[in-house]
Amino acid sequence: MNALAEALKNKRVLMCVGSGGVGKTTISATLALRAAVDGRSSLVCTIDPAKRLANSLGLNALGNVEAEVPASALEPLGTKPRGRLHAMMLDMKQTWDDLITKYAPPDKRERILHNRFYQSLSSALAGSQEYIAMEKLWELRTKRDYELIVLDTPPTAHALDFLEAPNRVLDFLDNEAAKWLLTPALAAGKIGLSLFSFGSSYVAKTISKFTGTETLQELAGFMMAIAPMNESFRERARGVRELMEAESTGFVLVTSPGRERLDEVMHFHRLLKQNRMEVVAVVVNRVHPMPGPELWEEARSLTSARRAKVEETLRELTVLAEQDAKGIAELRAAADGTPLIQVPRFELDVHDISALWRTGRYLMGDEAIPTPAPALPRG
Repeated sequence: MNALAEALKNKRVLMCVGSGGVGKTTISATLALRAAVDGRSSLVCTIDPAKRLANSLGLNALGNVEAEVPASALEPLGTKPRGRLHAMMLDMKQTWDDLITKYAPPDKRERILHNRFYQSLSSALAGSQEYIAMEKLWELRTKRDYELIVLDTPPTAHALDFLEAPNRVLDFLDNEAAKWLLTPALAAGKIGLSLFSFGSSYVAKTISKFTGTETLQELAGFMMAIAPMNESFRERARGVRELMEAESTGFVLVTSPGRERLDEVMHFHRLLKQNRMEVVAVVVNRVHPMPGPELWEEARSLTSARRAKVEETLRELTVLAEQDAKGIAELRAAADGTPLIQVPRFELDVHDISALWRTGRYLMGDEAIPTPAPALPRG
């Protein structure tokens, strides 16, 4: 049993992390699918707004609530799942609104929901998506009874974005500098806000030149309205951190074999280890397999013109495979002790349940990318 198969058996949360465009959504869905087939009720929660995941699971669309994957969608696998499979796509704005509706004081809810600063926070503030994804994960883990939840995390340009984003949002909500600046407004309520519109301090006047007095009013109003929720935010943030460090939680690092992607995943691997978080495996997705000797033999049987074109293609594939192998060897050395699993680049994109199942065979170790030595033509 390889590392991912073991994780599907024993973990309660798996978080697929990495930069954008490396196939995290596909890997996440495949892990949840395999767990359901093996008998564990599973949920895959994705951030990807594309319909690819929904379509591959036999669903027309995914929303902000869990949807069960119909049994008919799994029929092409030729096996009957022993557990139920659910999927959902996190709606960032809706999840923020639900959070405010649930936890804000009744007399503050509408004021927060219609505040321009809140609307920016819930849709565009750096780190907001990562924060709300972790909030949703915490809610699902504590309020639902799924045996396994697989979170397809937001794509990160830098590894620190994922680990530090929740703290950044909390710092913004509880910023002492902002409170100091807005003290007149915060202390005086509506009257203070009208007085504050004149700019009562040099700092306020200076910032107003760039942001506008109306923007400062909006910020003051938001800080006043959100203040009663700050302790609740901090409490759940502590819960999220404990969940991330729990023995029942594992991280799956997903990357592609490109040089830039490999550097990012090595850095991410170090950070997760330093933060006492368990990395179950590193998945290198879309690896170019080395063309085998049989392909060169087939090329020799072609006419001269076709043979030249096919052999040129095989040479290009050989170079790509050698580059991938070199990068993977460096990654294996950097992530010493962490299982490394390779999934090949398929001819077609993963777009249906059968393709997810095929991906799973590589993730679970049922199949492996062959590594024959390249058999170059003799002339």
